[in-house]
Amino acid sequence: MKKAYLITYDYKGSAENYEGLFNELKAFQKWWHYINNSWIVITSHDSNSIYRKLKPHLDEKINLLVIEVGKDRSGWLPIKAWDWINENLDSLSNLRPTY
Repeated sequence: MKKAYLITYDYKGSAENYEGLFNELKAFQKWWHYINNSWIVITSHDSNSIYRKLKPHLDEKINLLVIEVGKDRSGWLPIKAWDWINENLDSLSNLRPTY
């Protein structure tokens, strides 16, 4: 079953040092990146598998969190961002909002 995960990080130094991380995140079939240092990916992997996939591109200067996204969501984003979130997350059976 596919799920949505938020991957967020902070790093010190240059983003150029993390090009491998960014490329690995873009390798997910579906991904969202409207907020700096935060991505949503749709995958059948669990959080540990995602972390292991990203770990080779990390160093001691970065903090990283991988957490499953739930159906309760709110915020201030451009319409284009909400369109992606609603289209992709609502299609996952475990994330359909209840009205």
